[in-house]
Amino acid sequence: MNPSRHYFHLHLVSDSTGETLMTVSRAATVQYENVQAIEHVYPLVRTQKQLDRVISEIEAAPGIVLYTLVDVEIAGRLEHKCRELGVPFVNILDPVFGVFQSYLNVTQTHRVGGQHELDAEYFKRMEALNYTMMHDDGQVWDDLESADIVLIGISRTSKTPTCIYLANRGIKAANVPLVPGIPLPPHVLNLEKPLIVGLMASAERIQQIRRNRVLSMNSDGYNDTYVDRSEIAREITMTRRMCSENGWPIIDVTRRSVEETAAEILTLYKTYKTTRSLEAQ
Repeated sequence: MNPSRHYFHLHLVSDSTGETLMTVSRAATVQYENVQAIEHVYPLVRTQKQLDRVISEIEAAPGIVLYTLVDVEIAGRLEHKCRELGVPFVNILDPVFGVFQSYLNVTQTHRVGGQHELDAEYFKRMEALNYTMMHDDGQVWDDLESADIVLIGISRTSKTPTCIYLANRGIKAANVPLVPGIPLPPHVLNLEKPLIVGLMASAERIQQIRRNRVLSMNSDGYNDTYVDRSEIAREITMTRRMCSENGWPIIDVTRRSVEETAAEILTLYKTYKTTRSLEAQ
């Protein structure tokens, strides 16, 4: 272990998948320099027997306990044990439930894993994800008109992970690679329904990613121009020119995470849909 880092045990206890806890805890941990959490994740804790194992591990490695347990008895027992051990504990949804209850004046249902129900939104996300995987990297061209969003960009501009993130939000996202010397098919240029967004990054960033890619692939199938900075700069210029000529918005992903890029695209998409709706009236 790095002696300059401070390590601590972080116990994440959930009666569902634990995704909410992991997202919140990592967002909090990253705000503290030289601090690293040793995560202990306990999903689907719904019985007292399952809680027994959790408690034994907290006893063996005391640390911060974050939990999302809607069963009052199980949550109460966990809290009691944490008090006995003298470890901090937080039900991260309690403040949210409190605000909802006071504002809506309704009673909480205590429904475990309600956000993962197989409702219409769930199947919409699955359909979007299936569409996105089928239309990754220009694999299928002839039905792009059915997409909600089409991302274009040169190699290594985060098109695929961004599309997958959007699909998990229920957005049918396809991506089309821009390759020097190979023009886009006319029907792609003439798409009417989907929002088309260009992605780009700095030449230095793309070069770094491509070099790592070449090393991981043992250089098979790549030539020198793929990692040549001047060639990459020309590809970026091509992207800018194409987006400008077609009136497509372009996003620089150099210093953006996939989540930040997707958030910007969703904002553009919301405006795009509103504008089209007004034009149709």
